[in-house]
Amino acid sequence: MVIVIGDVLLSDDTLDEALLLSRAHVDRSRVEPGCVSHDVHVDTEIPNRIVFVERWADREALAEHFEVPAAIDFARALTALACERPRVDIYTVAAKGDA
Repeated sequence: MVIVIGDVLLSDDTLDEALLLSRAHVDRSRVEPGCVSHDVHVDTEIPNRIVFVERWADREALAEHFEVPAAIDFARALTALACERPRVDIYTVAAKGDA
């Protein structure tokens, strides 16, 4: 299994637009092959920071996700709204029972 944790810092005037874009992206991503879960959250300590938590079946499914035109467009649009470059960390983990 692959876990993706991403975050982005936004300004007060871009947060609402970023959340709308993010929710649409999450909804699209959830129906992609290999998507186990895909969520977006608002940081409770830094309200202008949103956090993505994704679980993918494998690296191949994630690679295909990164090639979806709508995902590419989303990443560009979100980056344009951000105060700083978004961060993405990718981890390969053993699913429960696989260890």
